[in-house]
Amino acid sequence: MVIESDVPPPRDPRQDPSFDPVGESRRLLRAIRAATLATLTESGAPFATLSAIATDHDGTPILLLSTLAHHTRNLERDGRCSLLLARGGRGDPMAHPRLTLVARAARTQSPEARARFLRRNPKAQLYADFPDFSFWRAEIEAVHLNGGFARAADFGPDQLLTDVTGAEALIAAEGDILDHMNADHADALALYAEKLAGGKPGKWQASGIDPEGLDLVCGDAAARVAFTRAIKSPGESREVLVELARLARA
Repeated sequence: MVIESDVPPPRDPRQDPSFDPVGESRRLLRAIRAATLATLTESGAPFATLSAIATDHDGTPILLLSTLAHHTRNLERDGRCSLLLARGGRGDPMAHPRLTLVARAARTQSPEARARFLRRNPKAQLYADFPDFSFWRAEIEAVHLNGGFARAADFGPDQLLTDVTGAEALIAAEGDILDHMNADHADALALYAEKLAGGKPGKWQASGIDPEGLDLVCGDAAARVAFTRAIKSPGESREVLVELARLARA
């Protein structure tokens, strides 16, 4: 039996056969901390702003928005939106990969979403509890990746998002796992970031864990370390983190 989410997006024969659009899209989604948020004005015109972003355990974008902002009032009227996550760098900006998500946003009261956003964006703790601020989830409806010249793909959210079925124990233990890693294994986190994710040297902190990987932050920088296999429990997380440390040291 073939499940739709297991079917890769159609490949353009002109593209580099090594191009992995789903893998590249997942890296962009998990590693980028600020996105262009496009909403619809009352007249139906597009309105683009910049917003800090985090991801839920399955990869759904999480936003912290103020009712004083135009984009929040737009979303209250019409939840349709789009997010652009672009990776900068030297040289031609059009040669760098960027990910466009078509989504529908709605407020969330999820404590897990709140915790993941604030671990990802700790400075937001200064204003997260102001009465005009609220957390939003942007449920993805369509995905477009532009990975540079002749490296583009369109596909659905099922191929981008992480399957969290059966991972309830891992999700419940996330705070304890992150606190332990940050308090007792800072050296391992630096190894992960620098040796496995191409991050700069620095004091890296773990900001999130899910079945497919570990999210790291260091000041304004962020990194994503993909696991060698999907995990579902705290015990499996310990095993895969030890394996990654060995791999990084090698």
